[in-house]
Amino acid sequence: MPPVPARPERERGDHDLNPGMEPILPLKRAAVLVPLIDRPQGLAVLLTHRTNHLLHHPGQVSFPGGRIEPGDDSPEATALRETREETGLDPRHVHLIGRLDPYVTRTGFVVIPVVGVIRPPFTIMPDPHEVAEVFEVPLAFLLDPRNHQRCQSEFDGVVRYFYAMPYGRHYIWGATAGMLMNLYEFLRDT
Repeated sequence: MPPVPARPERERGDHDLNPGMEPILPLKRAAVLVPLIDRPQGLAVLLTHRTNHLLHHPGQVSFPGGRIEPGDDSPEATALRETREETGLDPRHVHLIGRLDPYVTRTGFVVIPVVGVIRPPFTIMPDPHEVAEVFEVPLAFLLDPRNHQRCQSEFDGVVRYFYAMPYGRHYIWGATAGMLMNLYEFLRDT
């Protein structure tokens, strides 16, 4: 797999809805797993609800993942390692199928979304320090344009725009929703 450049040529990010917004530099490299669970009733996406005390994105819904560490051979290795650490999911249950576009956050991360298919049965044992909850959302729900919202809020005195996909009591927004929009557009256009 190709390495993660310091600033990818083709990228998505918080700037998609906020032209002129620049991230905090230098960008920190990260990877997440976009886990598609192959259920009999259709594909579902596994997401985590982060605990409220974490330094980055506390209390938010996210994909499992984190910073690329020096010992990680690739973004795929990072995504699988972080997924195991956060959710207890054994990497042997994940069949990697590709990457989405790198996603650059306002907070200074360039995130590589790695897509993998998970076939049950598997065991989830979340790390209670990092993960308050692991849950699934039907992929069909996330791909339905009626569930895509473009929202705005004030951050540090500036109005910022972001995507959101509320699902029951879970508010999926920001970078996670932006990466899901990338998945939606990729699948829509293929």
